[in-house]
Amino acid sequence: MEKMRQAERMRSAAGFVAALDQSGGSTPKALALYGIGDGEYANESEMFDLIHCMRERIVRSRAFTSEKVIGAILFEDTMDRDIDERPSVDFLWDVRGVVPFLKVDRGLADESDGVQLMRPIDGLDDLLERALSKGIFGTKARSVINAANPRGIAANVAQQFEIGKRIQGFGLVPIIEPEVTVSIADKERAEDILLDELGLKLNALQDGEDVILKLTLPSRTNHYRSLTEHPRVMRVIALSGGYSREEANEKLARNRGVIASFSRAFTEGLAASQSDAEFDATLASTVESIYRASISG
Repeated sequence: MEKMRQAERMRSAAGFVAALDQSGGSTPKALALYGIGDGEYANESEMFDLIHCMRERIVRSRAFTSEKVIGAILFEDTMDRDIDERPSVDFLWDVRGVVPFLKVDRGLADESDGVQLMRPIDGLDDLLERALSKGIFGTKARSVINAANPRGIAANVAQQFEIGKRIQGFGLVPIIEPEVTVSIADKERAEDILLDELGLKLNALQDGEDVILKLTLPSRTNHYRSLTEHPRVMRVIALSGGYSREEANEKLARNRGVIASFSRAFTEGLAASQSDAEFDATLASTVESIYRASISG
């Protein structure tokens, strides 16, 4: 019953997905933007303690509610911790009504054929079993496209759907994320190839094999419109990809049927030094702006 309620929220609820899944590689930058320099922690353990405090502060804020935030993507470390003395996943769903997802990839391989595939995900089955037992609804796995190389993009999408099939085998919904780097010169062509490859893989899925797509905001408005209408696509969500929140919101609002799943743009403006009132006011403004952009399309 809970899974059905969560699935319905992801299919149709107004709002966006908060990406709170900074990993070991991206956490130092996220903390620096939050006002905590690398001199303020001695090791990785202390670093993850600090980023968890930031995430907990966000999720506990009065501005973080299911009225506008429909889902949240967590890092494994966050899944294994508590928020307000409750398991993080329980707090998200039972208290906030926000659908919980888990980042499962282990980073990127070296570039080949213009793309970076995912590194092997050692222990994936064990991780999925643990995620399922904790109440996770779905997963996210990211790979990257750096050039309009048909062979590379085909391999990228194929890997995403192969991993997605394994995830679906555990009753979880995969977020497929083949990110197109926003700064590449042939971005439009890469997005054309990506759209074709995604369509081929989606058309091969069976009933009950639904996925969520997380894609870079496209150069051409409504480029992914056909994906938002595909019967096997639960939702199309957009990453901010290095754009400022203002830029990302402006681009998002023009793309019909696509909602946000921002990470850096979501935490932009938040600071460890802010009072609770200042923090809540900043987050409330952020949530409102991303929500408005998400429902404008």
